[in-house]
Amino acid sequence: MAAPTAPVLRKAIKRRPPSLDVERALWADGHEVVVGVDEVGRGAWAGPLTVGAAVLPSDRRVYKIRDSKLLTEPEREALFDRITDWCRAWAVGHASVAECEELGMADAQRLAARRAVDGLGLEPDQVLIDGNWDFVGGGRTQRLVKGDARCLTIAAASILAKVTRDRIMREQADSFPGYDFDLNKGYPCPRHKLALQGMGPTSIHRRRWVFMDHLPWATFHRGVPDEPASLF
Repeated sequence: MAAPTAPVLRKAIKRRPPSLDVERALWADGHEVVVGVDEVGRGAWAGPLTVGAAVLPSDRRVYKIRDSKLLTEPEREALFDRITDWCRAWAVGHASVAECEELGMADAQRLAARRAVDGLGLEPDQVLIDGNWDFVGGGRTQRLVKGDARCLTIAAASILAKVTRDRIMREQADSFPGYDFDLNKGYPCPRHKLALQGMGPTSIHRRRWVFMDHLPWATFHRGVPDEPASLF
């Protein structure tokens, strides 16, 4: 089967692609399994929280990968199969809406990350995380601010997570017409807010989030989850 066609990148995102500098330094130090992780969905009003994990090979490259936020939806879709074919291993982990409600966002993100890393089928030597918060744990992590723009492994993980979650939300749009989940993917926007005000929350909305306080549902009580026990 022919390899998926790579998208033609727009001029604005051709410069400063993410590199393998961090990974090469770790490989040179004997860390064979270097995992990049990134999350998507933390700021959404509806749908799961999703974490992507990727392990790249050291002997070949796939070009045109960028931070998923810089790419259009068609560009991300075009790159998805190329990335999955290229990766030595990859996985995506989710925390459901119910788990986000029960655990709170911090522990839900840890849970999704643990599922993604466990799904690789490889024992990580090092885990590269986008941002300055270690939501993986285990004492083998390296945090990289703007890592999805700087680090190729994290950028690949960001596309895996984003495309997978976007596909889930497009499927949900058929079950919940009027909320435009195929367009907003569960994130805040004026049309999403208007749908909530007119029709109320669906079963995939995070009902304990503060946005619920501004809906005209006098009998609805948001509640606050109990402090969860740490997952680590």
